[in-house]
Amino acid sequence: MKKLLSLFALVWLASFSLLYATKMIESSEGYGGNNTLTIYNWGDYIDPALIKKFEKETGLKVIYQTFDSNEAMMTKISQGGATFDVAVPSEYAISKMKEEGLLLPIDHAKIPNLRYIDERFLNLSFDPGNQYSIPYFWGTVGIVYNRALLGGKEITSWNDLWDPSFKNQILLIDGAREIMGMALNSLHYSLNDTNRAHLQQAKQKLDKLTPNVKAIVGDEIKMLLANEEAAIGIVWSGDAAEIMWENERLDYVIPKEGTNLWFDNMVIPKTAKNIEGAHQFINFMLDPKNAAQNAEYVGYSTPNKKALEYLPKEIVEDERFYPSEQLADKLEVYENLGKSMLAYYNELFLQFKMHRK
Repeated sequence: MKKLLSLFALVWLASFSLLYATKMIESSEGYGGNNTLTIYNWGDYIDPALIKKFEKETGLKVIYQTFDSNEAMMTKISQGGATFDVAVPSEYAISKMKEEGLLLPIDHAKIPNLRYIDERFLNLSFDPGNQYSIPYFWGTVGIVYNRALLGGKEITSWNDLWDPSFKNQILLIDGAREIMGMALNSLHYSLNDTNRAHLQQAKQKLDKLTPNVKAIVGDEIKMLLANEEAAIGIVWSGDAAEIMWENERLDYVIPKEGTNLWFDNMVIPKTAKNIEGAHQFINFMLDPKNAAQNAEYVGYSTPNKKALEYLPKEIVEDERFYPSEQLADKLEVYENLGKSMLAYYNELFLQFKMHRK
């Protein structure tokens, strides 16, 4: 009998240990509760000091995880294997997540700081009425270039990139929408063009750019450009700010033909466990002083109109990152193209990459 009791005790202890370990793993994977808040965001996309400030003000423990693409983020949330209370997808991903029922509606009554968001960045096509998302950062896709390495030449247009003297001098980000969009813009077509003949033209034009393309890369593009491994790079505006801070010989331009105007917004995924805490965090990040601190740390443009008052004058008056309304009229938001058309964009971009080889 004693042996049986001992065996039972061992089994109970093992089961308890397994349950405890499972809970710990779930916590680290994004499972939370009322005392925690799990945030899923891009890497290096928030001032860590703000997380500590939020924890101190609310008593909540923040579990912070990162993703490197909208697709990876959507896959993890759709699979339901992990719980995230707040995520920060881009506009086209928000549209898709709405379609797939992956988002919870946001209670605007619990987000009083929403009044500080510039009306230009509200009620956009990917989320009318901001029912499911609240603006976090915005920016553009453009060209970083090193005038000194280009013999003093200036770049003002996408079409300048096809200059034969730029042979082996261009780095491209590894994104189908961005690079296909660059080619479409250079032909004066929409970034959301679904005309297959136009898309074929764009791909053929990209093929002609091949001699000038040194590499197609990911996050390392920032280091490569700052270290002058190449003279030109196609980058997002926030990355451009970081690169230019590292190397003052670099400049950033929004091409005159126009480019992408992108948004990253805060959402509450359908699997959220701490919905109240999610609203608290969103409202906290919309506080003008917090938004200004975050924008200065990250380098991207804030949609918070009041926050601009707390940012250095040289930042808010820099039209490379806060473009004039005249230039803003040429900027275009990515639309959700649907699975079939997005696959076609990806296919053409892959063909271009294979053509380089």
